[in-house]
Amino acid sequence: MPVRSEPASNFGFSHLISSTTNMIARAVLSNHYHRDHPTERVIPERDPATTKAWMVGSGIGCLASAAFLIRDAGVPGENITIFEEFGVHGGSLDGSGSAEDPRGYVIRGGRMLNLSYLCLYDLCKWVPAYEPYFKEKVSNGEEIKTVYDEIMDFDERIKTEAHARLVDAEGNKLDVTSMGFDNQDRLDMLAMLSISEEELGTKRIEECFSEHYFTTNFWYMWQTTFAFKPCHSAVEFKRYLHRFAHEFPRIETLAGVDRTVYNQYDSIVLPLMNHLKSLGVQFVPLTKVVDFEYDRSVPHTMTVKALKLIKTDSGEEETLEIDSVNDLVFFTNGSMTSSAGLGDMDTPAPIKLEPDGTFQLWENVSREFPTLAGNPHNFLNRFEEAQWMSFTVTLRDPTFLRLNEMWTTNSPGTGALVTFKDSKWRLSYVIAKQPHFRNQPDDVAVFWAYALHTDVEGDYVAKPMRECTGREMFEELLGHLKAPFESVGATEHDWETIRDTTVVVPCMMPYITSMFLTRTHEDRPPVVPHGSTNLAFVSQFAEIPDDVVFTVEYSTRAARLAVCELMSLDESKLPPPIYKAGHSPAYLVQSLKSFMS
Repeated sequence: MPVRSEPASNFGFSHLISSTTNMIARAVLSNHYHRDHPTERVIPERDPATTKAWMVGSGIGCLASAAFLIRDAGVPGENITIFEEFGVHGGSLDGSGSAEDPRGYVIRGGRMLNLSYLCLYDLCKWVPAYEPYFKEKVSNGEEIKTVYDEIMDFDERIKTEAHARLVDAEGNKLDVTSMGFDNQDRLDMLAMLSISEEELGTKRIEECFSEHYFTTNFWYMWQTTFAFKPCHSAVEFKRYLHRFAHEFPRIETLAGVDRTVYNQYDSIVLPLMNHLKSLGVQFVPLTKVVDFEYDRSVPHTMTVKALKLIKTDSGEEETLEIDSVNDLVFFTNGSMTSSAGLGDMDTPAPIKLEPDGTFQLWENVSREFPTLAGNPHNFLNRFEEAQWMSFTVTLRDPTFLRLNEMWTTNSPGTGALVTFKDSKWRLSYVIAKQPHFRNQPDDVAVFWAYALHTDVEGDYVAKPMRECTGREMFEELLGHLKAPFESVGATEHDWETIRDTTVVVPCMMPYITSMFLTRTHEDRPPVVPHGSTNLAFVSQFAEIPDDVVFTVEYSTRAARLAVCELMSLDESKLPPPIYKAGHSPAYLVQSLKSFMS
């Protein structure tokens, strides 16, 4: 049954407003900060000069761990080694391809940044900007020196204000200044904000709201901005409502979104890797860590003494012994893009359910330490709830962008998501500022689209999305855009040109929102479990109280917590408190206005 207050019909409207104000204040103001203090435990004192760190995976969690070890703990870069199962580093922050490649460019997903990403932005202030950009650009007359400077400069120049956030079945841009709530929806939202995570337990979002809630403008926008499904965790949904309360009044324009200049591989991973390499960090690709060996001399502890490795190109095996007292292991336990499969214009993306090495290793650790290492199986066996699909579109002609700008009145990079709210696939697309890749020529454009419902036939293509080729996915998108584009003068020649000059790569991601699945508190391990002396979990599947997954910030905060704890750093090195805007009266008033609309 839904989490309910009294039915709205029992309340006068003035009572509802008063109740709303008081409950938002209690629910949001009472927990606007959470301090991530490590639990008291016995951690060996370590000499940074002789400590070695071994990273399992090269996603942002391990890259950030390496950075914080160097910056905050004083560990020499040459003492840090990063193992990567695949041939490309960066984990889920990917971006590949070229204009010359027959399939064009590929981005499995894109990340929105936000002023509340305190750990990520702090890291970006330490990373020198990638030279080809900062030599040419200046911000307020000052040279851009860091990745943070670059992001701030870019977002000062390219403002996000979506003019076509939601589109109906007839192709009309909807007025989304009203959230569309009825009184029962408001009460249900207040109940969600007020109830504890312990009370919510393993409830789904759909158990906490009426059917009407899932037809509101707010739901369509919040869902597609963050990729929620009704079957996902109510606890995670509650965390998002608190964490991004400051975005509630501008969810219809996404004006609070920060963007990187290019895709996140080119804008974050590449400069961070270059800086780490310049400081001596060793990157070892095509090397899979398949298991750990443990020091069992002290009961009830988790201490890694060796890593079992396999070279993925040759099959060569190796056991790497480490100093179990002085050395550290940082582990990406699980990946949202695990087993992602790519198709092409004429081939559907394959569905690959066998998880990659990070999940397999996590399963091994969990078998050895079931009370310390979490339960990976909770996130692996619910394909329909976890999956969705994206597709990357490479345009070799400007016609599509011209028509899109005329219809939306947004130039590339200013419009954020366009969602066809009535589409069977729940289809959205977004066009970033061009170029989106460092190597992208001026006469090529790239954009990204995704859909949450891949098991149903499209509105214009009589196939489930998961059975569609890139060509068919693009036809579905063009079907939804036919009326909008023709309203600004699209001709048959335009449609023909668009089809003849476009390449589309579909991508199936079976675990993309597995972090959103319902869970118990025991399913995710703490960043450093209480019994661990040298092993940290730095992924989206570690537990950080109050913070939200599916953000670059989450893995970065996990990395900083792990370094602080395992290197016994003082409180001045702890990450800043998790940002929550509920302490601001201005945000509270703005949120209340949106809430009542």
